[in-house]
Amino acid sequence: MSKKTLVLGASVNPQRYSNMATLSLLNHGHPVVLIGQKAGEIKGEPILVSPPELRDIDTVTLYLNPNNQKPWYNYILSLRPKRIIFNPGTENPELFEQATRIGTECTEACTLVLLSIGAY
Repeated sequence: MSKKTLVLGASVNPQRYSNMATLSLLNHGHPVVLIGQKAGEIKGEPILVSPPELRDIDTVTLYLNPNNQKPWYNYILSLRPKRIIFNPGTENPELFEQATRIGTECTEACTLVLLSIGAY
């Protein structure tokens, strides 16, 4: 079952975990929406620099440190995702609590690992 995923903090740099996760998500058949600081593309998927109007986002996977997440709180929460994955280095108790309050499942995990073990 595919899960439409927003990758927040996407990068064209193949050494960045957000890039590796995007490629893995695509290889596992999950549609992606990419938002990053710089425009570009990963495997034909555009990296947007401003928040698009979205619907039906299953998962938001974070690749921004907690300070850089703050301007995105309202946007993330407005999407009403089923799940937010706080990848290593993105752990954020404040956003975790706010999202949990609106019924979003939050987990501190690694998207790459979840995909590799079939637990995504």
